[in-house]
Amino acid sequence: MRRGETRGKERGPGLLAQLRNPPGGRDARIMLLALAVDRTGSGLWAASSVLYLTFVTHLSAQQIGVLLGVAGVAGIAGSPLAGRLAGRFPVRSLLIGCHLLRLVTLGLVLVCTGFDALLPVIAVTYLGDRAAKTLEMLFATRAAGERRAAYQALSRSAANAGYGVGAGIAAIGLAVGTTGAYRVLILGNALSFVVAAVLVWRTGEPAGGAVEVARSGGTAPAARGEDEPKGEGGGVRERDSARGGSPWRDRGYLKFVLLDIPMNLDDSILAVGLPLWLVNRTSAPHALVPAFLVINTVLVVVLQLSVSKRAEGPRRAARAVLLYGVLMLACCGFLAVAVRGGAWVAGAVLLAAALLVTLAELMRSVSSWELAVLLAPQDARAAYLGVAGMSQSIQKSAGPPLLTGVVMAAGPAGWLVLGAAVAGLAVAQSRGCARRLGLGPARAGAALATQ
Repeated sequence: MRRGETRGKERGPGLLAQLRNPPGGRDARIMLLALAVDRTGSGLWAASSVLYLTFVTHLSAQQIGVLLGVAGVAGIAGSPLAGRLAGRFPVRSLLIGCHLLRLVTLGLVLVCTGFDALLPVIAVTYLGDRAAKTLEMLFATRAAGERRAAYQALSRSAANAGYGVGAGIAAIGLAVGTTGAYRVLILGNALSFVVAAVLVWRTGEPAGGAVEVARSGGTAPAARGEDEPKGEGGGVRERDSARGGSPWRDRGYLKFVLLDIPMNLDDSILAVGLPLWLVNRTSAPHALVPAFLVINTVLVVVLQLSVSKRAEGPRRAARAVLLYGVLMLACCGFLAVAVRGGAWVAGAVLLAAALLVTLAELMRSVSSWELAVLLAPQDARAAYLGVAGMSQSIQKSAGPPLLTGVVMAAGPAGWLVLGAAVAGLAVAQSRGCARRLGLGPARAGAALATQ
């Protein structure tokens, strides 16, 4: 009996219990609900936008490609812009503004029919979307305190659940297939922004100094979790944090952001690489393509909390980066060998690759955020996290062309090279973060070797 009780305590409360009482209390709980509602709308948009632009606005495939590509580039600017504004204005008010901005632009999408009119409208929508995600991260960093990794895990679970619900609702509208059905789906996304804005309005502005990990110039001790190194580690070293308030002049942090771009390639592999590789280069059944998204959604909802424990504090965050590299190498290896088997063998190998890339995503989603916070000086954290958020946006724009134009064009060897490259960059990222956090060579090695 006592053993069972001990195991229960080690596991901690379940997902639903933690969603009811998340790190950050009432405001965090409301924000998680707002995030789930927002992502439900995102699921509606993701599932219906291309078909809406094709069948309702009658854009060509080339025009849609240009439109979404430009929108992706516009989204890159959303993160640093949000970070800069968050240093001057309340995060809560800015997030409400992002929701209302996207409400207006989606309303314009419904009345604009030409390519020239839709281009700036959808570009601004994507900019607001990326800015909102950065502001959500800033809110969590301030509200959740030292338990920000646990909050991030809950937000990932809530977001994926919302996204899945949105995609399921969109499937009904797409089955109807009429112009009216497509418009209702777009209106549903717009409605999600209204509800999310109202929910955010009900929260309070989180205190800016609630979770500071290190103070610029070393004027105050770092806030440490039990997993963080004592003494010399646990935050940005004095010579790094003394660089000033601009992340654009901090070469160490910019190097982290640059290396974080390929650390997000799991997103493009899941959404683009796996389906296209199955269809074009293997004999696996095409019906397996939806299974990739199902595996990803279910595992993220179920496992994100437990996996996030591997990325709390600088030691585990650095170790999670290494695990990410190993998982990505294994995933790419499976993709390379998938071309050599029969239909069912190839299908099983590709499903295993989907499992591996999802596990890699689980590691990256928490460790990337945790390190972005730990490496940023306290007095300029909003601006730094705004720059860090660019890595995901850049990957979303550059990742698909890289996979389709380079990796897949090279065949199985392309996947092997990509896997080895990501694994090597993960080692460089982990070591660079360990140095910046003041772990030291010997200390970093011990940290990465232990749980």
